Amino acid sequence: QVRLAEFGGGSVQAGGSLRLSCEASGYSYPSNCFAWGRQAPGKEREVVASIFETDGSTYYADSVKGRFSISRDNANGTVYLQMNSLKPEDTAVYYCAARLNSYNRYYCSGLLTDSFARWGQGTQVTVVS
Repeated sequence: QVRLAEFGGGSVQAGGSLRLSCEASGYSYPSNCFAWGRQAPGKEREVVASIFETDGSTYYADSVKGRFSISRDNANGTVYLQMNSLKPEDTAVYYCAARLNSYNRYYCSGLLTDSFARWGQGTQVTVVS
């Protein structure tokens, strides 16, 4: 059974940093796309970063480009989101997402929530000014 479990949320001052972790397990496909999405109160869920496992290509929403970095540890399958220069508008529940058995980078680069069938339970990130 596929499982995505997020860790590392919390409260941080504006300008600070947090690193989120996603432990992905229960799958064996060689090519997948993993992503981080977020949902703020009263807003729709959005995908902010993704990584195409085949070649490690990464993609970012304009709102986080230059501040957030997604990576994957191939040894243990953990996906990370390093968040720097955090702003109050980054406050949201952050979710790990996966599109498994994916060989077309289009679904990874498009950063569309509908492209990802698997989602974790989420972890709260609060940025205070």
